[in-house]
Amino acid sequence: MQKSVVLAEKPSVARDIARVLKCGKKGNGFIEGDKYIVTWALGHLVTLAEPESYGEQYKTWNLDELPMLPGNLKLVVMKQTSKQFHAVKAQLQRKDVKEVIIATDAGREGELVARWILAKAHVNKPLKRLWISSVTDRAIKEGFQKLKDSSAYEGLYHSAVARAEADWYVGINGTRALTTKYHAQLSCGRVQTPTLAMIAKREKDIQTFKPVPFHEITVHTKKGIAFNWIDQKTSEKRIFNLEKAPKLKEQILKEIVTITDLKTTRKKTPAPSLYDLTELQREANKLFGFSAKETLSVLQRLYEQHKVLTYPRTDSKYLSSDMVETLTERIKACDIQPFRKIVSQLKGIKPTKQLSCVNDQKVTDHHAIIPTEQAPSPSALSEKETKIYRLVVRRFLAVFFDAYEYDQTTITATAAGEKLVAKGERMAELGWKVAYHDDATGNKMDDSESHLSEVKIGEELKLSDVKVISSQTQPPARLTEGTLLAAMERPMAYLDSENKQLADTLGKTGGIGTVATRADIIEKLENTHLIEKRDKFLHLTKKGKQLLELVPADLQSPALTAEWELKLEQIASGKLSKELFVKEMKQYAGDIVQSIKQSEKTFKHDNVTGSPCPECGKLLLEVNSKHGKRRVCQDPTCGYKKNVSKVTNARCPQCKKKLELWGEGEGQTFACVCGHREKMSTFQKRRKENQNKKVSKREVSNYMKKQKKEEEFTNTALADALAKLKKE
Repeated sequence: MQKSVVLAEKPSVARDIARVLKCGKKGNGFIEGDKYIVTWALGHLVTLAEPESYGEQYKTWNLDELPMLPGNLKLVVMKQTSKQFHAVKAQLQRKDVKEVIIATDAGREGELVARWILAKAHVNKPLKRLWISSVTDRAIKEGFQKLKDSSAYEGLYHSAVARAEADWYVGINGTRALTTKYHAQLSCGRVQTPTLAMIAKREKDIQTFKPVPFHEITVHTKKGIAFNWIDQKTSEKRIFNLEKAPKLKEQILKEIVTITDLKTTRKKTPAPSLYDLTELQREANKLFGFSAKETLSVLQRLYEQHKVLTYPRTDSKYLSSDMVETLTERIKACDIQPFRKIVSQLKGIKPTKQLSCVNDQKVTDHHAIIPTEQAPSPSALSEKETKIYRLVVRRFLAVFFDAYEYDQTTITATAAGEKLVAKGERMAELGWKVAYHDDATGNKMDDSESHLSEVKIGEELKLSDVKVISSQTQPPARLTEGTLLAAMERPMAYLDSENKQLADTLGKTGGIGTVATRADIIEKLENTHLIEKRDKFLHLTKKGKQLLELVPADLQSPALTAEWELKLEQIASGKLSKELFVKEMKQYAGDIVQSIKQSEKTFKHDNVTGSPCPECGKLLLEVNSKHGKRRVCQDPTCGYKKNVSKVTNARCPQCKKKLELWGEGEGQTFACVCGHREKMSTFQKRRKENQNKKVSKREVSNYMKKQKKEEEFTNTALADALAKLKKE
């Protein structure tokens, strides 16, 4: 019997698909059934070859050999996952296999994972595509009932290849040129460099900001209404002429406040849009301090492992009309604590295509992130998973309620010929805010009221006080991961010129990078020590500042990167040839190398030690990594490196932070940031003593029970009497 190979992106998804397709026979890297063989990648199994595979001259880094522009880039099997590649290849090449069903993640990168495996395995069998947004059993069954022809995704594949090749040509040439020219480990890229430049621009804006003092005047009446002074010509509250405010105060104090106008307007605020990935990452960073990468990892688990949320790598905040019939079941799946009260108010509603969140024109590859028809079991989710899941559920439930309505009252008055205004709000209909009313995460929507006493036009109010409030203009806030994600999505404010066309381009492309790559870009900037996080704010390092002085200016522009992203979208839709785009990128890579070669600028290390490299004699650099400190030769062509300390799981006896282990052999020493130090021998002695003091869980349990009884019966005479009664 002829069979179909189903190629999934990860083992967990493969197992789910195999179960739904009733495949039960396990093999080496696959699960087989009567009709299907389900196999899997481990992310990318195949990638673009390293430079050295294109010639001996590229094995050593040499500025004279650049630019490096091979005609066709080669594919290679990744060493660390080669075993799984060969397991997949064996299934793909079986004679009883008639077709291949691509079931990798439904997106540009997922398409590339599968197509590169097929290309490297030299498989030319008919292809079909499983395109689903959640991995519940129902979604998988429905997806297999309407498999799509792979030709519909040919453009997406070409776009993915173009992106990968562009990053190779620009990134590798730029990085090698910078590193060899300045003898420092420097890297650049078509997305990471503009992102770094955006952080630098914000830092420059803060440093060059000059605060301007101003005054505001508040007029308090004996009826309890506080008015703000407003400029009659500009409607501005702030007074930058500092001599004017005290004079106005004196004039107003002599007068009575007369009501000249009174307006009450009913206003409506619709429910916030559903989440796309960037918005959710921003919210999680603001509320919980989660990094963009952390949020994406949690979402992946909620999507793949728990199957309670839909595909996370989406840039849409809308749903397609064909999803409307699934919404009732999704609401039902949310009927768990703490959402029971909210869901009970939605019982009996019939979602329609008229919902504000339904818009076919604004859904591209994927719809917004929403709950699936599957509810999580009460104890299945971790603390972080619970936080993210609840954010998504509240947003989802909110869109089914009416708008929040409130009455806004504006009272206009005069005193000494000056205009005074007071505003107040009163809630009329809670609407969608009911979904946030009991939210204890800090994500409560503001529905606070500010009542104003009742007055009539022409009424005169006596003054109780007039205050002049001194303040000054504030610099822009430093970027956090959340605000940087927003800046990457809408980088118009970071353009050097007022070019409307460039702004339009950025608007069309959705900024720089993609929702799927932005978290990785930020993490890479941190790992390469170009930026650092202090508290929650991102700061440019000295290395990052110097790099931007050395990189060609146009590579730093968000506009250039956005134009490239627009071209990648055109390739995906078949409007632009992949070959033309790659040719442009090769030309650009050559221009970057030429610019770096001709530069007369220099780079100065800020982490040089006094120790010479034992290989070449140049002074070593001390660098921080996730696992501790290491010393590396400042000449990348030398390649010498040595670990000098590593972060351990051992805890400091004073502050309980993780200890670092320094030195070698008998001289090894544990050190903590709080100043605590102890030799390895002392540490082992202390640990042995602590282990001897350890008690079993049963002993702890018995002790706690005993403590509880003692707390319950502080009157021992009463306790004894009760004990006798029980015995009788």
